[in-house]
Amino acid sequence: MITETFLEVLKHEGVVAIVSQGDKEPHVINTWNSYIAVAGDQKIVIPVGGMKKTEENINKNNNIKVTLGAREVQGLRYMGTGFLVEGKASFLYDDKEFDQVKEKYTWARAALVIVPEKITQTL
Repeated sequence: MITETFLEVLKHEGVVAIVSQGDKEPHVINTWNSYIAVAGDQKIVIPVGGMKKTEENINKNNNIKVTLGAREVQGLRYMGTGFLVEGKASFLYDDKEFDQVKEKYTWARAALVIVPEKITQTL
């Protein structure tokens, strides 16, 4: 499901939008491509510093959407590509994904782990 093009996007800096849904309207927060890692079992792992509202929403509704992209990667028709990731999310505090995040990002208080259900190349 995670393609070589997706992995190539992660090698370039860009803004990532993370969308969660709580009781009211959707909540959007940003991070950077360079913070994203892909675990061997096709999970997307992101370090968490704040993200309190996202965490609150995920505890109620674990559906998540994430968009990311990079201008430097060949897209479907021209240079520049992006992806929409739809899946299930959880916040982890004491497992191997968190340990790996904490080792690299000492400021992380948790790891946001996303299990993709669908990944669509949008550009």
